[in-house]
Amino acid sequence: MRPVLRLLTDELIARIVGEARDILCQLGVEIHNQAVLDILGDHGASVDRASWHTRLTQGIIDKALRTLPRSFQLYDVLGAQTHDFADGNVYFTPGSAAINILDDATGEMRKPVTADYVRYVRLTSRLRHIAAQSTAFIPADVDARISDSYRLYLSLLYGEKPVVTGAFTIEALEIMKDLQLAIRGDETALAAKPLTIFSCCPTAPIKWSEVTSRNLADCARWSIPVELISMPLSGFMAPVTLVGSLVQQTAENLSGIVISQLSKPGHPLLYGGSPAIFDVRYETTPMGAIETMMLDCANSEIGKYLGAPTQGYIAMSDAKLLDSQAGLETGIGATLAALSGINSVSGPGMLDFESCQSLEKLVVDNEICGMTYRLMEGIEPREDFPAIPLFQELLSEKNLLIADHTRRHLREEINFPGPVIDRTNRTRWQESGQPTLRERAAKEVERLIGQSKPSRLPQAIRAELTRLMESEARRHGMDALPGLPG
Repeated sequence: MRPVLRLLTDELIARIVGEARDILCQLGVEIHNQAVLDILGDHGASVDRASWHTRLTQGIIDKALRTLPRSFQLYDVLGAQTHDFADGNVYFTPGSAAINILDDATGEMRKPVTADYVRYVRLTSRLRHIAAQSTAFIPADVDARISDSYRLYLSLLYGEKPVVTGAFTIEALEIMKDLQLAIRGDETALAAKPLTIFSCCPTAPIKWSEVTSRNLADCARWSIPVELISMPLSGFMAPVTLVGSLVQQTAENLSGIVISQLSKPGHPLLYGGSPAIFDVRYETTPMGAIETMMLDCANSEIGKYLGAPTQGYIAMSDAKLLDSQAGLETGIGATLAALSGINSVSGPGMLDFESCQSLEKLVVDNEICGMTYRLMEGIEPREDFPAIPLFQELLSEKNLLIADHTRRHLREEINFPGPVIDRTNRTRWQESGQPTLRERAAKEVERLIGQSKPSRLPQAIRAELTRLMESEARRHGMDALPGLPG
């Protein structure tokens, strides 16, 4: 039996959804994009273009929910399916868009560069329990105006896993779409085998900027899946109560569903978010707070109630180093996410309030994810009944180390982590130099990167990706892209 976590009753979910719908119909939502307002107006919404404000109707919301896909699949650069966002399937992805990387050599945070990103992609390709890449951090050695497309370019050039990404400008989405078309060939093939998921983030409270609303509508037009990332801050830009924040998050996500589905019915999306409480003592937004994790899990319950696959920014830490706090916050978050059945979990590797990625933490988090997968399998009998013959053998042989039953079921019953997790006895640990977690993780990073293999993407496609990226760089005043590792 698979263990399951529930935080909300169906009755409470229905009340939260009902209140959110009433907010959208009576108070409305700000959408700072005339084209999107026109779409809503054409479907009967009350639109005040002067104030960028629209009130939805219950009928519009119902219409959008009727065409919302209950699941969709994701594929790698070679066209092999990697994800099926159905039921309680759970997939882990590194946290995204960090501005810093934790340098293991110095123990300090610094701005990342292209070489760091390539190392990250190569590492992620070797992490068994991390199903997708993300555009994890922002290289500082290229013009900021191409940083979105450049990260996707490097991910597609060096890795094969699908990519969770996003664009901070309308123009960036165009070139990022073209990079995907270079791999798939045309829009029909890309729609049939999606390669990426784009994050689209409303602004608290209950507002869509010109860029995010346009990106959401454009992704729908091109059949590129999105994840709706509502970001209420409990006690600051949202009610301090968890239920109140969930009402706001539901209203923001419902408005995103309406934009998506009215732009193109059947557009695949994840009902997600990156909520946080607001710690008034330090004026911070802790992602490792238990209440933040509860919001993520409860938000997923609401999404599934509405019939959508779900996402959550969870399984990360606010710690500044790879320390005990990093482990406890990430471990609790990953476990809660798995038990809640959040379909796409964004967070591994992340530190410092979503602002820093650590490759060393990422390999540790990969093991945490592996532990949660074992937990999700639950406890099932494996030739355990009748029990008497097995215990007769145990009593006779005094152990079951080489028993047929042990050999048949050892690997499927017990999760054996990699060398980053120390399970040796103290004597062996001392004989190996008493390595710390950070030292073991750093060694594992180098081992896995050393084992990484070049992407199998055909050379002609790789050349087209580079041509597109170089053209985009020149358009923004860069004579050349940074030199790339071999």
